[in-house]
Amino acid sequence: MTVLDAIQRSTEFLAQKGVESPRLQIELLLAHVLRLPRLQLYLNYQRLLTETELDSVRELLRRRSRREPLQYIVGSTSFCGLEMTVNPAVLVPRPETELLAERAWHFLNQLSTDSPVALDFGTGSGCIAITLAVKCPGARVFAVDVSTNALELARQNAASHKVAERIEFLVGDGFAAVPRPLPFDLIVSNPPYIPSAEVAHLQPEVREYEPRVALDGGAEGLIFFQRLAVESLPFVKTGSRIMLELGYGQEAAVRNILTRQKWVVEAVEADYTGRPRILTASWPA
Repeated sequence: MTVLDAIQRSTEFLAQKGVESPRLQIELLLAHVLRLPRLQLYLNYQRLLTETELDSVRELLRRRSRREPLQYIVGSTSFCGLEMTVNPAVLVPRPETELLAERAWHFLNQLSTDSPVALDFGTGSGCIAITLAVKCPGARVFAVDVSTNALELARQNAASHKVAERIEFLVGDGFAAVPRPLPFDLIVSNPPYIPSAEVAHLQPEVREYEPRVALDGGAEGLIFFQRLAVESLPFVKTGSRIMLELGYGQEAAVRNILTRQKWVVEAVEADYTGRPRILTASWPA
């Protein structure tokens, strides 16, 4: 079987299984098996696949047809141009979260201090914390998560990008894991924000494979926004910022949660689909 034959047959198979963008999916799986950049596949359409390669493709195709996320199958994903290892212990980093990370590192880099201090609340794979450490060489970054398995992976990712010594990973329930009241210049979080009842209606890739603890934000999806607004107060100073990723339709509710605690909402930015996604608030004088 040639590369082109495999692409055509597998595209039809994945489409029948309800997988979105089936041709792209099989091209990425094939590129992974053949250890080629995806675009190189087009120059190898007539290449015959070996039996070993075919066996590998069939196994990965079987997993993808069962709606296992592509990123878990290949074991990594790109985030802000950085390769991050991922597994079922962590949420797969999303493109909209790249926007959050970008706004966060731009804020840190424009501060007058040479050594800003930031906290990534619910770090998961460590993608935000690691990006901040890479993009802001002077920053000291703290990253907290309730999952020891997630933190183990985050540490591996930090080591692979040579920033492990500048990130302090903390296991525990939010701010309770921070050992002392630090005045953070920035608190950034992509918290669980899916309302509990909606989790069952998410795509199979999400509801069946990704960790529910990283998705479920309680009855209205707002529990962690409420916690962040209140529990952050001992850790902020005049001019501190909090940057949050929002779920669909949550802008007004999160604004209210923050302003009740005296946070000043500075901006809400839309994602690439036009939905309000990134909220920035400051702590007043």
